[in-house]
Amino acid sequence: MAKPKTVLDSVATSLGEVTAVVLGLSAGAMLAEGAVLVPWWRSLPPGSFLQWYASNATRLFDFFGPLEIAGAGLALGASALHLVRGRPAGAWFVASTVLAVAILSAFPIYFQEANASFAAGTIEPERVGSELARWASWHWGRTALGILACGAAVRGVRATGADEGA
Repeated sequence: MAKPKTVLDSVATSLGEVTAVVLGLSAGAMLAEGAVLVPWWRSLPPGSFLQWYASNATRLFDFFGPLEIAGAGLALGASALHLVRGRPAGAWFVASTVLAVAILSAFPIYFQEANASFAAGTIEPERVGSELARWASWHWGRTALGILACGAAVRGVRATGADEGA
C-alpha cells in the first residue's frame, strides 16, 4: 500500500519531472549542436569559422550555459528532496546530479579556453581544424553524459511513480 502523500512529496515528484524535462532539453540541444553545428563549422574555411564564432559566441554561451546550470541545479534539488523523503528514486536523481555536474565541469577543464581562442581569433588558422576535431570529441563526451543524466532522471521519475503506487 502506498504511503500518504505530503506536500513535500508532491514538490519532490514535480521537481523530479521538471528535472527530467530540462535535462532532456539540454541533452537534445547538445545533440543538435554536435550533429548540426559542429559538422558545419568543420566544413568552413578557418577564417570563416572564426568570424562566425566571434559573432555568435555570446549567443551560444547564453543559450547552453543557463540550460546546463538549470539541469544541474534542478537535479541537485530533486536529489535532496527525494533523499530527505527517503524515496528510492533519490539514487537516480543523485546519479543525474553527478552526471550534470560532470557536464558543467567540462567547461573550465576544456571548453572555456578553446571557446575563448575561437571567439578572440587567437588560434592559428592552421590549428582550427585539429582543434575543432578535439572540440567535437569533448563535446560528444559531454553529450553522452547529458543523455545519461536525462536517462537517470527519467528512471527517477519512474521510480517515484512506482513508489507512489502509480
